[in-house]
Amino acid sequence: MRSSGLMCVLLGSLAWGQAAPGGSPPAPATATAATRPAAPAMPAETEASIEPTAAVLTINGVCSAQPKPATKAATAKPASTKPADPKAAAGDCKTVITKAEFEKLAAVLAPNPNPQIKTVNPQVKRQLANVLPRDLAMAEAARKKGLENTAQYAEMLKFAKMSILAQLLQRQIQVDAANISDGDVEKYYTEHNNDFEQYTVQRLFIPRNRQEQPDVKDEEKGDKLSADQQKAKQEAEKAKMEEGEQAMDKLAEELRTRAAAGEDFATLQKEAFDAAGMKIASPTVTLPKLRRTGLPAAHSAVFDLKVGEVSQVINDAGGHYIYKLEAKDQLPLDQVKQEIHSKLQNDRTRELLEKINGSYKVVSNEAYFGPGAPGMMPGPRPMMGRGMAPGARPQAPSGPAAGQPQTPPAANTPAGAPNDKQN
Repeated sequence: MRSSGLMCVLLGSLAWGQAAPGGSPPAPATATAATRPAAPAMPAETEASIEPTAAVLTINGVCSAQPKPATKAATAKPASTKPADPKAAAGDCKTVITKAEFEKLAAVLAPNPNPQIKTVNPQVKRQLANVLPRDLAMAEAARKKGLENTAQYAEMLKFAKMSILAQLLQRQIQVDAANISDGDVEKYYTEHNNDFEQYTVQRLFIPRNRQEQPDVKDEEKGDKLSADQQKAKQEAEKAKMEEGEQAMDKLAEELRTRAAAGEDFATLQKEAFDAAGMKIASPTVTLPKLRRTGLPAAHSAVFDLKVGEVSQVINDAGGHYIYKLEAKDQLPLDQVKQEIHSKLQNDRTRELLEKINGSYKVVSNEAYFGPGAPGMMPGPRPMMGRGMAPGARPQAPSGPAAGQPQTPPAANTPAGAPNDKQN
C-alpha cells in the first residue's frame, strides 16, 4: 500500500466523497416487518451485484467542506459570517464513498499486475478501507488547523507530485513496453531457438574425495600427541586425502569409458558411491527435462552432444560429472509465447529506464554530505502491484546457479541427499 501521505494527496486531487448532514435516510415505502409475513432468507449480496453508485464506506463524523461553484451573486456579496451548521460542527455528519469512487482510487494506488484483469485485488481493498477513514478524518482535522497553508505542506506536496509523476511514468513505460507484436515474438523464437530446446539427460556423479572413517584409537589419544606427532598425523592425513582424490579421479575416467560403452548409469552410480565410501542411497541418474539454463555454464557442453553420446568428465569443486544425452526436442512456439513476451517486455522496460537514468548526472557537494557523498541517484522506485522487475529473466533456471557448479539440482543432488532414492 501507498503511504497515508500519498493517499491524502490523491484524495485531495480527486475531490471525492459526499458530505451530508447526519440522520437516518428515509425508510422506503414498504410494509414493516411487523405487518408482513416473514420472507425466505435471501442469498448474500455479492461484489458483482453491488451497483457502482452504491455506498461501500460510510464514515460518520467526517464531513469535508465541499467547494461550491462561484456565481455572480456570490461574488457580489461579502463572505457570510454565519456560523457553520451546528450539526456539522458537532460532528453529526458523514462522508459516503461509493463503489466506483473507491475502486477508482484503489486502481490508481495499486494497479493489478495483469492489465487484462480489471477488478481490484481483495487484499488491496481491505487495506485501503482500513486506512482511508483515518486519513480522511486526519486530513480534515489538519485543514481546520490551517496546515494546508503552511510552508511544510507546500514542500511536501511538491515532492509528492514529483514522486507520483515518476511512478506514473514507470507504469506508462511498462504499458509501452508491453506493446509487442506476434511478429516480434516469432522473430525472437526463431533467432533463439536453442533457448527453447528441451533435453533429457542421464548423469553420473563421482565425489572428489573418499569418505574416510576416523580411527577410534587415534581419536582417544589425540590429546596426548606431542607437537611433532600431531604434525606427522596431519601430513599423513593430507597424503591419504590426496591419494583418495587421485583414486576418485582415475575411477571417474574408468566409469566414463564404461558409460560410453553402454553400461547402465544407475549401476555405475552405485559403484561410484560405494568406492567413495558414501553411506547414503545413490542419487537418481535420470534428470528431469532441462533447458539450457538448467545446468551451470561449466556443464553447458552437454547440450551440444548428439543423442546417445556421452560427455567427457566434467570436473569442478563439487566432484566429477558424466552426462549422456538421451533425447532432445523443441518446445513449440505456442507453449513459450508468453515467456518470450515477458522477456521482451522486461528488456524494453529496462532499456527505457536506463535511457532516462543515463540522461542526467549528479554532482554532490562532499563537504555538505560528507565522505561517500551520493552520486548517481536511483531511478524510479518499483511500482506496487507489478510483476517481474525490469531485466528479470522470465523463467528461473531449473538447475543450480552458474556460480555454484559443485551443487547439482536439489531434486537430483548426488552428495548430501539422504532422501534421494535410486530408481
